[in-house]
Amino acid sequence: MSLPVSQPVSGRWKALLFIGIAQLMVVLDGTIVNIALPAAQRDLGFSDGNRQWVVTAYALAFGGLLLFGGRIADLWGRKRAFTVGVIGFAAASALGGAAVDTSMLLGARALQGAFGAMLAPAALSLITVTFTEPKERAKALGIYGAIAGAGGAVGLLLGGVLTEYANWRWTLLVNVFFAVIAAAGAILVIHDPASNRKGGRHLDIPGVLLACAGLVSLVYGFTRVETDGWRAPGTIGLLVAAVVLLAAFVATESRVKAPLLPLRVVGNRSRGGAYAAVAISVIGMFGLFLFLTYYLQVVLGYSPVITGVAFLPMVAGMMIGSTQIGARLTPRVAPRLLMAPGYLLAAGGLAILAQIKVDSSYTFVVLPGMVLMGLGLGTAMMPAMNLATHGVRPQDVGVASAMVNTSQQVGGAIGIALLNTIATSSTATYTRDHLHASSSPKADGMLELQAMVHGYATAIRWSAGFLVLAALVAFALIDHRHPKATGDSAAA
Repeated sequence: MSLPVSQPVSGRWKALLFIGIAQLMVVLDGTIVNIALPAAQRDLGFSDGNRQWVVTAYALAFGGLLLFGGRIADLWGRKRAFTVGVIGFAAASALGGAAVDTSMLLGARALQGAFGAMLAPAALSLITVTFTEPKERAKALGIYGAIAGAGGAVGLLLGGVLTEYANWRWTLLVNVFFAVIAAAGAILVIHDPASNRKGGRHLDIPGVLLACAGLVSLVYGFTRVETDGWRAPGTIGLLVAAVVLLAAFVATESRVKAPLLPLRVVGNRSRGGAYAAVAISVIGMFGLFLFLTYYLQVVLGYSPVITGVAFLPMVAGMMIGSTQIGARLTPRVAPRLLMAPGYLLAAGGLAILAQIKVDSSYTFVVLPGMVLMGLGLGTAMMPAMNLATHGVRPQDVGVASAMVNTSQQVGGAIGIALLNTIATSSTATYTRDHLHASSSPKADGMLELQAMVHGYATAIRWSAGFLVLAALVAFALIDHRHPKATGDSAAA
């Protein structure tokens, strides 16, 4: 069953503006707070152990509740879920910005994640049901994909500016301004033209509990890797529990009458391939954001603001790849013929970035690598998002959109844990192998920098490998024909 083609929705491009503002608010929040953490820690006096929870509290609530938020949008109404999500996110941000102690800040971050889990799937599903004409839908998703991909880099820039020239609290309070604009647009401009919700449908409570518990265990398990290691009993227990809970969730969804995640959504080979490719590619993206940020600030000595500016060429590349390449070709080219080359181009950019040294030039090494990375990801992410929500039944659009965000969240958690482990291990090995050459404090300092950069470069090479794997998955699993040519059945 495919989505019906309906008449174009009036004011749809204005609606896209407000949806994009809300999406930008959610995406940049993932990085904008990171830069402000040292200042917030000094102000509120929380420990290094609690510092990671400022990030983790948001990630757990967001990742654990995404499928629930997507189904709420389907049952309750996408415009309503979007509006409540925006207002709730703003209120939680204001609470965090006014935090007087650690518990208040952590509670606010968890609330941000919970409302973000309602907002993000509603935003993508609103685009899906608002833009029904293929070319317009491709263009709209291209803009949305560019925002989703570049929001992290924008967060680094904005976070650096606000922390350096204002106060760390403004990295949270700035969301209120975004939210006021987005909420006004939601009320006045945005419509939910293809709700097709079935009245009286019951929420799948067992599915909600199993999905939330499984996703929280999975995300938290990979978060624990960074601090406790892979072999820690707590880490192993969380990851095992995640596998058991998610397996029970799949078994439950195959039996209940009104499942939280109908298996027909992920059972379609091309759609499932798109989810898998997105998750794998996000692992590679985190290799860039995580290590290149440290490289620019710690090794090259850039300030937070200059670091944010240094990421702008990648943002420009994503915008061009998404809106000028992906959006223009998606209506005419099979998705895998855009996704696979796009991921390979991004892998080439990472291969260039993996050549970084202590004295590397930004202009001749970092810049070209960033531009290729942005172009490739922008080209690939747009058709991936289109395919991930194309052809699903109208009452499943919200949860299909949530699966896109869930893929990104799980990929990000794995990326941080795995790549940080690779970098740390590589740095330690380099230091041990070259320690005999160090004979003075100055030489010790240089060795430390060289070992650090060697670890970053090794992790970035692995990131390039993950993007190559994403290209292979996209080419192998996604149908070679255009979705329109296959009838795009939503059944597996």
